[in-house]
Amino acid sequence: MIGFGYRAGVLHAEDVPIPTLAAAVGTPFYCYSTRCLEANYDAFAAGFAAQRLPVHIAYGIKANDNLAVIATLARRGAGVDVVSGGEVRRALEAGVAADRIVFSGVGKSRDELILGLETGIRQFNVESEGELALLNTLAVAMKARAPVALRVNPDVDARSHDKITTGRKGDKFGIAFDAITEVYAQAGSLPGIERRGLALHIGSQITDLAPFRAAFGKIVGLVRALRQGGHAVMGLDLGGGLGIVYRAEQPPTAAAYAAMVADVVRGLDLELTIEPGRSIAATAGILVTSVLYVKPAGEKTILVVDAAMNDLMRPAMYDAYHPVRPVLEAAAAAPRTLVDIVGPICESSDVLARGREIAAIASGHMLVIEAAGAYGRAMASCYNSRPLIPEIMVRGDRFQSVRRRPTFAESIALEAIPDWLGAGSAKGAA
Repeated sequence: MIGFGYRAGVLHAEDVPIPTLAAAVGTPFYCYSTRCLEANYDAFAAGFAAQRLPVHIAYGIKANDNLAVIATLARRGAGVDVVSGGEVRRALEAGVAADRIVFSGVGKSRDELILGLETGIRQFNVESEGELALLNTLAVAMKARAPVALRVNPDVDARSHDKITTGRKGDKFGIAFDAITEVYAQAGSLPGIERRGLALHIGSQITDLAPFRAAFGKIVGLVRALRQGGHAVMGLDLGGGLGIVYRAEQPPTAAAYAAMVADVVRGLDLELTIEPGRSIAATAGILVTSVLYVKPAGEKTILVVDAAMNDLMRPAMYDAYHPVRPVLEAAAAAPRTLVDIVGPICESSDVLARGREIAAIASGHMLVIEAAGAYGRAMASCYNSRPLIPEIMVRGDRFQSVRRRPTFAESIALEAIPDWLGAGSAKGAA
């Protein structure tokens, strides 16, 4: 992986030994490589530049919404794709200009739509007639015009995990393909709406260009039909979804993806937007955890570690696979042991990795769970009253905590005991 590798038998994040980071914040923690983030973003920028195809790269911050990650990419030239009012505010806090924010999401509230209008964002990706009507009403009341792309459901199967496929008929996302012409015409008659074009997003962790090509081809045909009907279509938001390597996948490169897009849209004079998230953030992040206990379990061994499903939800939620390796490099000839790597949460689903062959590991040794920069900390919770874990960013030989571990007092600061239970009753019971 770019940004992470062994030196003299010790795993480093860029130029910093992992044990140095662990000594600073304790395990478990997330670590992000600036070098890898920038390289992943640059691959998309270079791929489209090679095709001489202007594109707005809007990083999908739901993959990893740490301010330092967003700011790193914004300084590189990225805009952002957001799916909540909180993400709008987070992007602004990280220094993203409002006119580089695309607001997606199937269930934007009235307050979120108002926030987008007040902020002056680049575009709302509207997903229903009801949202379109409400946005128009709000924009008229505010004497504004809302820039809108209608999100189309193209009824194309992304062929990825069922829980991250979003472009099939019956999925909750987008406006039905056969209804879009009527809704687009309707949008043109609304005084508070400025039509920018169409949008789509068919899913995540897609490792084959064929579903993209099929979906994009359908939308390009729709663009031509709308233009022939006298409707202006200026832009096309192609969404994200390009997969990465977790195990043995062979996803297309960013350059191959850009070449496919160019082949599909060439000659249409469209303002293009793409929304990569996982493919920028995932390989730039690792989760570092320490072994608490080693438990024999028949033909295999269970390693109980201090990270858990509340820190990294993907294995429990999607049966997702993440590569695992020790912080201290094992010799090539060292014997391997078959292990399950589990967390301390009181749930059978709290398993981070199953059936892995790993060199002898003892209590206190550290492991790294790779490709954890996307949908890792962003999906984390405080289940079992476990605090959210720290996040560190590394740049060369420098590192900084970009999210510290909260204290117990901070973790419960928003809670209260009802006054009818009596002051101090909980503390007294303890």
